[in-house]
Amino acid sequence: MEERRPETLAEANGSATVFIVLGKQLKLLREKAGLNQREFGTLVGYGPDQISAMERGVRTPRPEFLQRADEILQAEGLFTEVIPQVEEAMSRARTRHPEWYRSYAAMEAEAVELHHYSNHAVQGLLQTEAHARVVFAKRRPFLSEETIEKRVADRLSRQQVFERWPPPIVSYILEEVVLDRPIGGSRVHADQLRRLLEVSSMKNVEIQIMPTGLDEHPNLDSAFNLLVPRGQAQVAYTEAQGFPQLITDREEVRKIADRYGIMRAMALSPMESRSLVKRKLEQL
Repeated sequence: MEERRPETLAEANGSATVFIVLGKQLKLLREKAGLNQREFGTLVGYGPDQISAMERGVRTPRPEFLQRADEILQAEGLFTEVIPQVEEAMSRARTRHPEWYRSYAAMEAEAVELHHYSNHAVQGLLQTEAHARVVFAKRRPFLSEETIEKRVADRLSRQQVFERWPPPIVSYILEEVVLDRPIGGSRVHADQLRRLLEVSSMKNVEIQIMPTGLDEHPNLDSAFNLLVPRGQAQVAYTEAQGFPQLITDREEVRKIADRYGIMRAMALSPMESRSLVKRKLEQL
């Protein structure tokens, strides 16, 4: 029997159905207009992978996207009319996270600063759809196909934090081993490395790589996230073996932030890190 853990965002509120139907309508009108996903994406300011994800209902279309799509595809209000329903579904999504994740998810969605340390896996907000699907498909005990798709949808939905305005300040420290672990095989891994380059080119995002060859390290412990919620003090979040912990004690958060600062000083610079990712990509 499959292990039953608390529901994810899409599982909890049923919003996935809304986006699946909307995605089918989007695909139908795009094809009727004679546009492929790349051409349409260029017109609305999205990449072809993002368009594909929205058409399959695994990525939440934002209201401004629906407005633009309605104009380009001459949908005559088909997309603009559903904006209130989409906003309602997104609102429910923010408030219907499982209890164990709800506080963190709400803060992540509105944070003015996000800082992440990943020691063995690509952090969720950076994962491609294919990479995320492999992560969930290969976990033990096995998940049902329906659960996998819902969790992939949730993960991609969270990535819309990069599209907020004003944008949050975001930084990452990734251990070099993350670049060397070919999750999903060489093709999926190559696309994942390209995604890292894409995100690192955003003006509000810095990605730094911690070289494996260093002979010292201030945090030989678990991965963690640091967040600064709007108008609130910084908090930390960790998760190990399915047991999450939101840390709000100021002294404990200070210690984690101190370690993060030391790691940023030891890691490769953002420019050096991009060069390393490019070299890894060329070697595939």
